[in-house]
Amino acid sequence: MSAHESSREGYDFAHPLPLPLLFGVFVALTVLTVITVAQASFDFGSYDILIVMVIATIKALLVGAFFMHLAFDKPFNILCFVASFVFVALFISFTLFDNHATNMDDIPVLDDAVVVAAPEGA
Repeated sequence: MSAHESSREGYDFAHPLPLPLLFGVFVALTVLTVITVAQASFDFGSYDILIVMVIATIKALLVGAFFMHLAFDKPFNILCFVASFVFVALFISFTLFDNHATNMDDIPVLDDAVVVAAPEGA
């Protein structure tokens, strides 16, 4: 006996998606990956990490929505998925704020002269 006796024939998969939609998401993910790689050759200063994180977030949302079928799932699962992104964003922002506060380049140098200690007994 099968474990799925109550299921009807052809209805074992919860959310069958049309192939053009799945290939469209695949093309979008590929284009976003190419944009991420191309972005590495440009210098946007402190906005580099912001640009890369936005692209990565869009890619993760596409994967979650269509390949993990969250777009058709219960709202609680979507809430958990979005909440995880919010917490990751908080953790990264706190880390970047701390990095900015402890960065050695931000410490002002008042005198460029080298201080040499006088030898003992002199």
